[in-house]
Amino acid sequence: MPKLAANITMMFNEAPFPERFQAAHEAGFEAVEFLFPYEYSATDIAAQLANHQLKNVLFNMPPGDWAAGERGIAALPGRGEEFRRSVDQAIAYAQILNTPSVHVMAGLIPANAQSQQYRETFLTHLEYAAAQCAHHGINVLIEPINSRDMPNYFLSRQDQAHAIVQEVSAANLKVQMDFYHAQIMEGDIAMTFRKYQPKIGHIQIAGVPDRHEPDTGEVNYAYLFKLLDELGYNGWVGCEYRPAHGTLEGLGWMRTMANG
Repeated sequence: MPKLAANITMMFNEAPFPERFQAAHEAGFEAVEFLFPYEYSATDIAAQLANHQLKNVLFNMPPGDWAAGERGIAALPGRGEEFRRSVDQAIAYAQILNTPSVHVMAGLIPANAQSQQYRETFLTHLEYAAAQCAHHGINVLIEPINSRDMPNYFLSRQDQAHAIVQEVSAANLKVQMDFYHAQIMEGDIAMTFRKYQPKIGHIQIAGVPDRHEPDTGEVNYAYLFKLLDELGYNGWVGCEYRPAHGTLEGLGWMRTMANG
């Protein structure tokens, strides 16, 4: 059974964010991930982690103006200074939280835009982020996101992401493979994971098509978990799903899959 991390942005949101750490611990999780920590002080979050014997395994770098609809700035020309500040801020949090990986969101590009200038910008910014994070032993992750949930996001397929990782050629730059997004965009999750496993730094899961618990929908997670074990995947699996009827009510899938 792979190591599971609760995504406490989506899970346990029956309670305010600072209270979700205790809820995750009491539900049996040993690790958490979340989208953005920046509304809270890093020391306060670190205290919650310590108090509840939790590891933080992932969060996102600042995404630009999220409230205005931005979904990252790493591929957006003209945002270099802001991006470099965001790298500094993420590193500062990751050091205090002892977080091994941070996710860089590429951003939305105009429909029908020529992608080359965005790709070149993305490569430049990833080279910078990887170099800065390497000084602190932090991995940088990029994630393809499906075009149904996030139209016009720059990165949508695993092959696209891995080509970028290969071109940047930084040892600490890896791909975050969300099985939910991968199933929607391309399917064939097991073979895709086999192909790219050496450069996959983190996995996330959710049921398809509704992004609820992993035991709902069309993806056979029991099979995929066994495959991860067989292939020796030792990273974390983030549970980034929206509980259908309450977080605790929906956690039966964890016990079922753990018992084989």
